[in-house]
Amino acid sequence: MKPHVIGLSCPPIPVVNIAIIGLGNRGMLAVHRLLHIPGCRITALCGLQPERLHQAATVITSQNTPSPALYSNPDDWKQVCEREDIHLIYNCTHWQLHTPLAVYAMQQGKHIAIEVPAALSVRECWQLVDTAEATRRHCMMLKNCCYDPFELATLNMARQGLFGEIVHAEGAYIHDLCAMNFDPHAYYGMWSLRYNEQHTGNPYPTHGLGPLCQLLRIHRSDRMQYLVSISSAQFGTTEYAREKFGPESAQAQKEYKKGDMNTTLIRTMKGKTLMIQHDISNPRPYSRIYHITGTRGMAQKWPVPLFAFAPDSEEYLSQAEAEALLQTYEHPFVKEYGEKGKEVAGERRLRDFIMDSRLIHCLNQGLPLDQDVYDAAEWSCLVELTQYSVNNGSVPVEIPDFTRGRWKE
Repeated sequence: MKPHVIGLSCPPIPVVNIAIIGLGNRGMLAVHRLLHIPGCRITALCGLQPERLHQAATVITSQNTPSPALYSNPDDWKQVCEREDIHLIYNCTHWQLHTPLAVYAMQQGKHIAIEVPAALSVRECWQLVDTAEATRRHCMMLKNCCYDPFELATLNMARQGLFGEIVHAEGAYIHDLCAMNFDPHAYYGMWSLRYNEQHTGNPYPTHGLGPLCQLLRIHRSDRMQYLVSISSAQFGTTEYAREKFGPESAQAQKEYKKGDMNTTLIRTMKGKTLMIQHDISNPRPYSRIYHITGTRGMAQKWPVPLFAFAPDSEEYLSQAEAEALLQTYEHPFVKEYGEKGKEVAGERRLRDFIMDSRLIHCLNQGLPLDQDVYDAAEWSCLVELTQYSVNNGSVPVEIPDFTRGRWKE
């Protein structure tokens, strides 16, 4: 059996030299956060838009830190990965480059942190796993929702048995992104619009899936066995565009992709079930659902935090009781990084600051990361497998065992 990287620890890095590749929405936010995290420095920046490169460099030098090296050509990311002084590649590029860049970085001896999804196909998922195992490098998907204070508090509750045995969970990424997808300045080259127009499954499953997999100990005593996926039809409408941009706008003349709500059901080897949804094209308030059903109680985050526990499970806890419960079970990560995170990143982006802080802490101390390459692969493989199920009459599709049997250990 091939050597695995579950629980992988690498030599401590007292100061982590970081190269951020991709300076779109996520990359620019990462620059601002990482500047305030001790034990790291931004050594290089790589992006295709010169104005963003210089904007990010100015932010860095304004904090009395050395100016980073700048790279702006399409293939410069390879040169960045080859630099001997870089320890961590922070990959914020467009989705199609996530896996090729990550594989190349690990082959050059670098640890890699990849924005979501880490891969777009099962083949790419295996490439990440095989390369991480061969190079013994960390490969972490930057799944920030795993560090949301509510998700962390309920993870803490679950570990202490408040929900009993968790038997079912629900998650989602429901977010009206029509305005951004049709804005030529929101996503570089409007890549998000093009990809979502072509994808009929769930192209972005990890927001809802990641925290639930941690709750269910996926690939840490259980794994996802198979899925069934179904999508609504797509319905074009120009009315919505006119309301967003006005009748004279060029965007208003295009049909918006409406409908396309995807629902995926998953069963694990131990008989647990999950429901994951995706919808970015209809007028619904943001929601990740985040619902947990256990033998002793339940929790749900959206649209408002709800808890109920046996034997009085027919009534939800009051808002005051729910707030007290969340405070009692506040996760240690939030206690350690919460105040500074709110100051640096704000309440909404607190989860990103905790995620980055934990990543740097683990690299500084030579500890295993909170998420590993098997998480990245197992959560990301739904991108292809949901589409395959939808396109073939919602047939059941087996989910690969990326741990090669090690999930049982």
